[in-house]
Amino acid sequence: MKVLVLGPGGREHALALALSRDPSVSEVHAAPGNPGIAEVATLHEVDALDGAAVAALAVDLGVDLVVVGPEAPLVAGVADAVREAGVSCFGPSREAARLEGSKAFAKDVMAAAGVPTAMARVCTTPEQVAEALDAFGAPYVVKDDGLAAGKGVVVTDDREAALAHGSACERVVVEEFLDGPEVSLFAVTDGTTVYALQPAQDFKRIGDGDTGPNTGGMGAYTPLSWAPEGLVAEVLERVLQPTVDEMARRGTPFVGLLYAGLALTARGVRVVEFNARFGDPETQPLLALLDSPLAPLLRAAAEGRLDEVDPPRWRPGAGVAVVMASAGYPASSSSGDVITVGALPEGVDVVHAGTARRGDDLVTAGGRVLAVTATGADLEAAREAAYAGVAAVSFAGAQHRTDIAAGLGAPPA
Repeated sequence: MKVLVLGPGGREHALALALSRDPSVSEVHAAPGNPGIAEVATLHEVDALDGAAVAALAVDLGVDLVVVGPEAPLVAGVADAVREAGVSCFGPSREAARLEGSKAFAKDVMAAAGVPTAMARVCTTPEQVAEALDAFGAPYVVKDDGLAAGKGVVVTDDREAALAHGSACERVVVEEFLDGPEVSLFAVTDGTTVYALQPAQDFKRIGDGDTGPNTGGMGAYTPLSWAPEGLVAEVLERVLQPTVDEMARRGTPFVGLLYAGLALTARGVRVVEFNARFGDPETQPLLALLDSPLAPLLRAAAEGRLDEVDPPRWRPGAGVAVVMASAGYPASSSSGDVITVGALPEGVDVVHAGTARRGDDLVTAGGRVLAVTATGADLEAAREAAYAGVAAVSFAGAQHRTDIAAGLGAPPA
């Protein structure tokens, strides 16, 4: 099988790595890729938002499957263009990707499907934002309705800051605050059948102890030893399957990866948000633990025959990913800093995200530069291996959290 992975980041490198190790895959291609992906795939230049160009590349390469990594191409309809060209594509249509592309649309779908989520109001004026803030009270949760590269959500006790964020956006969703630890649960679906992956948890804030501003994620681990028994079955029954069924009922079946961001509140499971693709950095430790081949699973979903393949299997043990970010992140990011990678422990992968080549040098090219990913017999062993890998990587101004997956997986306080 020939596979094309679309995207430039860490999620795409993790996908390319898993596909390159899949015995059913003969060739891995990537566009536009990054230097890490280049080690396991053939890179091609393409505008990832240009559906016609991506479809033409897939046809020229003769690939059997296109896997769309980032959300922006999905919301732009790239998956539609690929399918129209006769190539199987793992990724939702433009209409189905609205589950991530519009917070208001996702709320409407959840209401119709009876999916438990936070109470919310859609606001288009500062006056409406102010009324909603007062109705729900602090902590205030204000979300830009559209895609914002992980920077569209503000959670704060500062009413003025919440109001300023809401007033700066054309359309926002103001929600009640959900207490309790957050969990990421991914599911592969063909629009009818749904296979849930095992839960993971990421660490959003830049500093140890969950301090400082939110980021796109500074690390992640799986599995969650503290998660309630039966959590996956409950989420499949109450969240994932009803959402997929509602999308099908609307005539816009969701085909691809449905990411449910969940809060385990005092009142039970609640959906924080949906994403329409693999999450970063949770994908890194999840795929590192995957024991069954990835390509047949994704292709079966893309071709509407997911029920013909077995659900994903997982190796025993745990996976941990620690993100190393550039100087200044998340407010800004340094680029062009030379990255050196020494000897890595066995089983440790350096998954590239914001990297580039400058001559013979590997250099930084983004806020989150890379994720050091490791597996182990248990969470502590995986964590120790991941941080040993971090110690082998260096670049000017590098920053990382030292407490990813600390405390044997206990949820944050």
